[in-house]
Amino acid sequence: MTNGQTRIAPSLFAFAIFYGGMVCIAGVLGNKQVALGPLAAVGPMLGLGPLAVEAGIFAFLLLVTLSSAVAELHGRAIATRLVQIGFAPLIASILLSLLVLAAPAAGDMDPERAKAFALMMGGTPRIWLGGIIAYGISQTLNVTLFAALKGREGSRLLWLRAAVAGILSQIVDTLLFVTIAFYGVFPIGELLLGQMIAKILLSAIFVPPVVYLLVALGRRLDR
Repeated sequence: MTNGQTRIAPSLFAFAIFYGGMVCIAGVLGNKQVALGPLAAVGPMLGLGPLAVEAGIFAFLLLVTLSSAVAELHGRAIATRLVQIGFAPLIASILLSLLVLAAPAAGDMDPERAKAFALMMGGTPRIWLGGIIAYGISQTLNVTLFAALKGREGSRLLWLRAAVAGILSQIVDTLLFVTIAFYGVFPIGELLLGQMIAKILLSAIFVPPVVYLLVALGRRLDR
């Protein structure tokens, strides 16, 4: 504490900035479907098409790893507050997108470019609502599960705590987002199953090592 002010840990400051950026970019990246290479073959084995995910999942998995790392370094309460504050850039980015989409394009702007921009940045109220609800619930669940498992295991088994919390939170995220955004628009059963399988595999492979990396980086920054 200096001059009556509470010092913010360098790791929390850095991770919070990174977290806000990932919240904003996730929706934009979600406009591209990404093939999963060798993992895509799991789909046909289960009677589905080749597995693919919207690219926004990579930003959301980074959100999972960041909130888990903050929970490990600074506790559940701080990590939960980070998730709550994340609503601000998420909602602000949606409102700003709506404002820019409503603004007339410059007269000398290439019409095809303008159409592409509208296609990339546009969305329906259900998609935006689904994204907001899925973000809040799944990220809060991730922090809650990660912290609860730490309470039982202490600082051990970081990889297992990260994987379990990441996998379960991504299942909930998929169920909420796909149902809210697309239920009644088209059959969602195969989409739900395919997305959950893909996200489970990615969470198991991607989340634990990145959480280890972020925790190590955070401890180094806080020395």
